[in-house]
Amino acid sequence: MRLFIALNLPKAERDRIFEAAEPLRTSGFPVEWLEPESYHLTLKFLGNVRPELVPAVERVVDRVSEATGAFTLTVSGFGAFPTIRRPGVLWIGAEPSPALRCLKQDLEWGLANHGFERETRAFHPHITLGGTEESEGAGSFRGLDELSASIKYKGKVSVGTVDLMRSQLLRSGAHYTLVRGSSLKPRPKLP
Repeated sequence: MRLFIALNLPKAERDRIFEAAEPLRTSGFPVEWLEPESYHLTLKFLGNVRPELVPAVERVVDRVSEATGAFTLTVSGFGAFPTIRRPGVLWIGAEPSPALRCLKQDLEWGLANHGFERETRAFHPHITLGGTEESEGAGSFRGLDELSASIKYKGKVSVGTVDLMRSQLLRSGAHYTLVRGSSLKPRPKLP
């Protein structure tokens, strides 16, 4: 089973992002855009996981989630990997808050105990909006940097669950389904 761990966004926020990104989608750049129901922030891609390892992954996600307090995720700023002038992936960023970084690190350490390689690259939290073909030349994206910078968007999302997701690669594109959601520790109530 091909699995990853993610923060899923509420429908209203996905729709707001989709609407804000309209100038990018209608600009004629050679990008295969995702539908808003696919928007999520990947915390850890696990790849193909043997069925007998899935319960261990679920326990790690549950344990880390129970120890992590609910937090607010700030989403803003359009960009691309590896560069805006020659993109492979177009995204909207998420602020790497201490809570988000700790959640990511705790998942990495917990899963390393079950044979999953720890990610050593810097964590750049983002929500993928679309992808491009490697064959597209840099000239195909002339003006993308200015257009991306001109779109003003900022959203705040309350994060209360961490989701173990299944990814199925179909002819129509990747299809994601929830395997299990793990609740974060609720925020303390103010008196």
